[in-house]
This record gives sequence, C-alpha cells and structure tokens, in this order.
Amino acid sequence: MPTASVAPASAGKPVAKKLDLQQIFSWLLADGILAKNDIKGFYTQAQVIYKNAPTGMHPLVAVAQCKLTSISSPSRPLTLDWLTEWLAGKVKLPFFRIDPLKIDFTKVADVMSASYATRFHILPVELTPTELVIATCEPFMNEWEPEIAKISRRTVRRVIANPLDIAQYTTQFFALAKSIKGAKKLNGQDVALRNNFEQLVELGNSKQVDANDQHIINIVDWLWQYAFEQRASDIHLEPKREFCAVRFRIDGVLHQVYQVPPSVMLAMTARIKLLGRMDVIEKRRPQDGRIKTRTNNGQEIELRLSTMPTAFGEKLVMRIFDPDVVVKSLPELGFPPDDAARWDHLTKQPHGIILVTGPTGSGKTTTLYTTLKALATSEVNVCTVEDPIEMVEGSFNQMQVQHGIDLSFADGVRALMRQDPDIIMVGEIRDLETAEMAIQAALTGHLVLSTLHTNDAPSAVMRLLELGVPYYLLESTLIGIMAQRLTRTLCVHCKTPDGEILDDVWTNLVDGWDIPKPAAVYRPVGCPECRQTGYRGRTGLYELLTVTQPFSKLIKAETDIHALKKQSIADDMKPLRLAGALKVVEGVTTVEEVLKVTSAQG
Repeated sequence: MPTASVAPASAGKPVAKKLDLQQIFSWLLADGILAKNDIKGFYTQAQVIYKNAPTGMHPLVAVAQCKLTSISSPSRPLTLDWLTEWLAGKVKLPFFRIDPLKIDFTKVADVMSASYATRFHILPVELTPTELVIATCEPFMNEWEPEIAKISRRTVRRVIANPLDIAQYTTQFFALAKSIKGAKKLNGQDVALRNNFEQLVELGNSKQVDANDQHIINIVDWLWQYAFEQRASDIHLEPKREFCAVRFRIDGVLHQVYQVPPSVMLAMTARIKLLGRMDVIEKRRPQDGRIKTRTNNGQEIELRLSTMPTAFGEKLVMRIFDPDVVVKSLPELGFPPDDAARWDHLTKQPHGIILVTGPTGSGKTTTLYTTLKALATSEVNVCTVEDPIEMVEGSFNQMQVQHGIDLSFADGVRALMRQDPDIIMVGEIRDLETAEMAIQAALTGHLVLSTLHTNDAPSAVMRLLELGVPYYLLESTLIGIMAQRLTRTLCVHCKTPDGEILDDVWTNLVDGWDIPKPAAVYRPVGCPECRQTGYRGRTGLYELLTVTQPFSKLIKAETDIHALKKQSIADDMKPLRLAGALKVVEGVTTVEEVLKVTSAQG
C-alpha cells in the first residue's frame, strides 16, 4: 500500500484505466483525511469488502462501507456522497447530484444504449441543443467521449456522480424509456391525439394502446413506486396539447416529473382506471375510485383516484394515503403539549359537536382519523359518513355518501343514529340539513366530529349561523372548534442559523402577541435528503377554541365575530399565526412559510 500522493488526472494526460482502491487511499492520506498509522488497516478492510462483493462494485462504495471518519477538522463520516464530491474535486471535474425528477429520461436514453452506458459506467443527465452532460464515476475512462460527441453532434461535458446513483438510474431510465417507446409503437395515432378541445369526443374513440400491455404495466408500476420513494402525496396525469405531463405534489408543492406521449398517457389512465374498478370507456364525466397496493418493503398504501374531463383529454389525480399516518400521536402531527391535552379532553366528552376547519389540503382528515383511531376502543362504536372514504380503517365503521342513490350526508347521519353509535364523524357539513342532523345526534347523547371550510376557528360559528342553524342549538351542542394549516418543515440535515430576524418582520408575524424575538432563526439550504429544497415534511399549525360559558353566551342570532374572536383569545386560544411564530422560535420552519399559510388575526 503506497503512502505517497498520486497526482490527479489534471496534472498530466489522463490514463484510460478504472479507479482503484490504491489510488483512493493515496489521495485520502495525502489530503490528511486519514492518518498514516491507520491507512494500512483501512486499506485491507476495503480490499476484503471489494473482493467479496458482487462483480462491478465501485471502489468508492467499498471505502464508504468501511464507515470511516475524517481526522481533519471538521470531522465527518466518509459517506459515499461525501467521497464522490471529494473525488470530483481531486480530478477537477464538477460534482453532479442526480435528481431523477429533473431529468428527461426519454431524451437522454436516445443518446446511447443501456449496454453502452453500463459498459463505461456513464449516464446522460442533460441534453441541450449544443451540449450533452454525462455523469461518470470513472474519471480516467474517457475513450467513449469522442464517439458520443460525434454521434450526438454536441459538446460533451463530463461530471462526477455517485456510482450507486448511476447504476440505479441507468437501469430505471433505459427500462422506462424502452417501455414508453414500445407502448408508443403499438399506436400510430399520436398525431390524431394531439388535438385541441374541439376534438375532445374523438379522443375517446381513437385506437388506444392496450391498458394491459406489459409496457404500460411497467410504466404504471414504476410511477407508483417512484412516487412512494419521493414521498409524494398526489400524482397528477395531465393531458396537454402536444404532450402529457406527470407531476408529483411533495410537501405541498407540485413538481413536474416527466412528459409522455398522449397515446401512452391514455393507456396509463385506462390501466389505472381498470385497477380502480372505474368505467374505462366513460371519459366525459368525472369518476372516483380507489386502489390498494404495496411498496417494495411490503407497506400497504391506498390511492384515491379522481378523473376529470379537460379540453385535451381525461385528467387523473391519485391521492396517496399512508396508513401509518393514523397511528401517529398528536405531538407527531405538530400539536403543542398544551393543545394536545386540551384536544384529548374535548374528544373524551360524552356528547357535543367538535369541528375541524381549514382549506382543502390542510390536514383536517388526518387529524380526525388520528383522533378516531385513538378513540375507537372495543368499548365504543365509532361510525363515519364520508364523501369519499379517504382511508379504509378497520377499527371503525365507515359509510360512503352515494349521490346517485340519494344517500347524502344527512341521510347517512340519519342511518347511523339507528346503529347505536357512541361517536359519529361526518366528513363535512355542507348544508343546513346535514348541520341539523349533526346537532340532533349531539343532542341525543353522541359525540360528533366534522369539518368545515373557514379561515379560523371563531368563523365556524358564523358559517353555521349563515347555513340557518338556530343559535340556541349551537349554544347547547358546540364544545370545541379547531382551525389548522400545514406548513413545510426545515430539513434537519441541512438547515442553518440565519442571524437575527428583522423587527418589523417579527412584529408582523407575532401580530401583537408578547412573544420574545429569538436570537436567531434558521433558513433552508438544500441537501440530498430534501432534494435540494431545504424542506422535508410538513407539520401542523393549530388554533384550538374551547367553547366556554362566556363564549357560548355570545352566540346569538346577531353574533359579532369580533366579540367571538376576543373571547376565544381570552379563553386561551392561540391564533394560527402565533402557533406558526412558536414553530419559528423552535427552529421547525421559517417565517416565510408561516406567513404563506396563515393570515393576521382580525
């Protein structure tokens, strides 16, 4: 094992050879990353891993598996990502982190064959009219470069990327591109499908790729698995004039994933509708369905399907529900300890109405399911009426609204009243009839939980009064209201202190509340764990109003919303923006995120 540094490739003419362990450890020693006394033992350990590994292991992977730590300051684990970035610096090539959401695999797969890419451990990652960017993990192997430059008629720029990423995405990209091309060849109708809304009826009558074709099965399976890996909450399949777009919603933000030919999108939609037991032929009216599938690690995932006819074809949205969400505790959802205790107290009352308010996508259903899951013991009968059933849960009895047979929310509650329930969850109060049935259930000794769409908790009272609910019934049945929002949380792997927050910004955030300004706040940076966004996951902001006797007395036929808000704050309700400010103080999120999802208390 040599102990001297070996000059990087840029110091002289590159040698066409594979990177080896000897070269790597020589550089690690020369850079003071590993100690001279330890280098021999580490080199032997890496050799054993490398020799016993399957054929094709990259030496950087063997070094990473030794789980070494740098002796230089700052001391850090020598992970594969760190080693790859360090290697890029040694050979004077840019480091490239492969983000599959930002790569058009159908274009880059046209540059070379899968076998060619595998042979040289390279992967095209970006294609422009003048340049082709190719990721490699073998900086000294570049004999392929002139050939690719000639074939592609572009300037080739090499970058260094993680060897495991190159191997993984070489397999995925080329296999997926092959499936899409294979599916496209089965249908020569692409030109006919690229029509504007005047030809909407013809879209449904065009010859389609078979939804059960193996190519389509592969594409749909990959789409789901990839969405699960990326923590997507929704998958959008959107037909456009010239192409069809696939988008994922991750942490509340939509990301463009890929573009596929219209004929392939038609077949993908048909395949998914078939699995969701929907009418595959009907494309002119919205439909709903659901699918249950498994991830690679065996975890069950539910998908709720919704289609909508658009100007360029049928749009399909799949909402992904993780069953593990309902087993989370209230603190894991973002509840502060005092609000969690108050919520527990409210939901253990024998009767009354509890409302959860907020816009679509604010986590209301998750809060209710988590609460019901905790309440649904063997001693109580928990029943729900929903439109649609979001997640099928075995611990309580769920009924779905069926508008086609005149089974509304009110009819559902009326039926549940004869089922000896203890706790009733009404998916949403949309009209007076449903509100009256919910109140009737509460008056007859049941605990009722439901949702409304209002901006804050006190406004729920005004909304029910506007629907026509008599004030005296609200006064006698309403026991609690909670408004909520979801805000993105800072990635714990890369967030960094950002100094002191400006006085006027903090004043706007706390909105008159006496909350000490933190010495420093955190800002998003971006790393592989968060896909360079700086945020990973979301947490809840909660505004919990407990209906006290003074608050109840303010509920009149001509109720003043400002009086309700003033009394609710006197009763220890913390507004949403204040809840967000406390999350900023804790370093959970940023001021910008809180301001984006909340409004000032009126």
